[in-house]
Amino acid sequence: MPAAIPRYVGDGFDDCPPGHRFGLYFPVWKVDWSLDTKGKGAALKQTLSLPTHAQETLAALRNRQSILLDTIPSNARLSIEAKSTAPFATGLGQEHPLENGFAFLNPYGLPYLPGSSIKGVLRRAAEELAGESIEADRKAWTQDAITALLGLESKDREKNHHRGALTFWDALPNPAKHSMGMEVMTPHHGGYYRGDATPHDAGQPNPIVFLVVPAGSVFSFHITCDTTRLSQELTTTWQDLMRAAFEHAFDWLGFGAKTAVGYGAMEMQAEHEQRAQPRAESIAPEDAPERESQRNQPEAEKWTGARLKFNRANKALTAEKDGKIATAIAPQGEALLATLPVEIRKKVESNQFVKVTAYLLNGRDLVRVEI
Repeated sequence: MPAAIPRYVGDGFDDCPPGHRFGLYFPVWKVDWSLDTKGKGAALKQTLSLPTHAQETLAALRNRQSILLDTIPSNARLSIEAKSTAPFATGLGQEHPLENGFAFLNPYGLPYLPGSSIKGVLRRAAEELAGESIEADRKAWTQDAITALLGLESKDREKNHHRGALTFWDALPNPAKHSMGMEVMTPHHGGYYRGDATPHDAGQPNPIVFLVVPAGSVFSFHITCDTTRLSQELTTTWQDLMRAAFEHAFDWLGFGAKTAVGYGAMEMQAEHEQRAQPRAESIAPEDAPERESQRNQPEAEKWTGARLKFNRANKALTAEKDGKIATAIAPQGEALLATLPVEIRKKVESNQFVKVTAYLLNGRDLVRVEI
């Protein structure tokens, strides 16, 4: 089965990210360019895996979000990490030969959940909480808080509306086992729904395959807040309100498409509590003995064979292992880099990946590196 592209492009697309193979290079056409309706499942299987460079791009994008978030005051940011307990689908209404599309972030060809969709789910969660009859079940949500944080829009979308104080970033899921997944929906009584026949048990079901992010994938939700637009009370409570909204959304609503039948369900894994000041554990080379003691603390996590990279623009040092990222921002990043041998340091500074043993705290804070 060929893809509908010029012949000179070739047919070796194994190293393409899933979004490109699903869209640009989807191999589901016969030699005469008619649709191979029986080969849709086989074609979809070729689009699932994230090759190495796509994994690195995804890790870099997720790391960029974490670094940017760390530049924002702690009372004006919130980061929630969740793991999907069911497959996640989005963009099914987009046109595609499979009859069900999928939303990818271009030009990267990686799955994502738009910030606008996240805001919509959390608004609904907040409204449901605010409408609870028992005060304790409202989790302190009120209509005034919804308006201040999430904005107000009149029904005619023409008057009496304004933007809320919160900004929701796009979420970039880290697919479990570095691969997308396949699901099948089997509609019955197709003739009845088309208006061609009455429903009956002799009808033939029509299996339709579609693309998903599999269960067990990690989603990081980031929110920033313009606290200058809030009252003093909301400035101190908006993070607790949003935590409650996330918990309600995870338990009852879900994210993405087909949530009514269980897709998009998640559970909260950990909250990336942000520090009130920039990283207080900044170190210098002479602090190595103290850092050695900290490394040996029981809570320190060890990554063997992690890949190290230094960002000259923001002076951040990152270690990546199995799609996970640990970061030391400036000035700690430069200080950790200075502890490495000169020849290794030069390789890192010239943007060459170097494998090291990395030690981290809290699942994301890089505190020491060793060759």
